[in-house]
Amino acid sequence: MDMGRESRWEKDAMTVEIGFALVTAAVLAGVIFAGAWTLAMVLDLSSAADKGVRGGGALLGAVAGVCRLVRVLLRFDDQRRMGR
Repeated sequence: MDMGRESRWEKDAMTVEIGFALVTAAVLAGVIFAGAWTLAMVLDLSSAADKGVRGGGALLGAVAGVCRLVRVLLRFDDQRRMGR
């Protein structure tokens, strides 16, 4: 067996970690967007301000989701390289 190749267990662990990262990133982005949407509804803003708050919430949610995704995958890679 080639020592440079991943075992089936390592491939499965990577698949689970990628799924975890994607799901938690999507949930985080959704929660942030929902918070901005709720804030816009509660404050009864004008049409332009409402669009701005929702757009900002979508942008902030997307950025937070991508940051979460990258953070989880980098942490997993660091642990994998350390042999954990």
